[in-house]
Amino acid sequence: MTPNDFRRLALALPGTVESSHMRHPDFRVGNRIFATLGYPDDNWAMVKLKPDQQILLVTTQPSIFKPVKGAWGLRGSTNVFLGEADGASVRNALSLAWQNLAPRTGNPAPAAGRSTRSKRTKSKSV
Repeated sequence: MTPNDFRRLALALPGTVESSHMRHPDFRVGNRIFATLGYPDDNWAMVKLKPDQQILLVTTQPSIFKPVKGAWGLRGSTNVFLGEADGASVRNALSLAWQNLAPRTGNPAPAAGRSTRSKRTKSKSV
């Protein structure tokens, strides 16, 4: 995964814009940062997860995800090692981070591995 791959996946989420914070490219929805590139260096990205989401990703994919050091990490900020990351893992993490901060009035991002099609119900004949 390259920084440009990460950028492309982040910008594919509805309403996402790229900006900059503390000299790092960031990705925002509803003016709230849900991901950044280049922290702590160019080999890494960061996604803002809930602590339980972070624990799941860090436990199941420790070569890709690790908590950010300090208080931010305790709150769910999670580093993504781009050199080990694959598209599906990053897409899932970005989707979670986006959903955590997206305004509730918009359409939710599709959850990883789930269809966005609605279920059809059979109409009953009378």
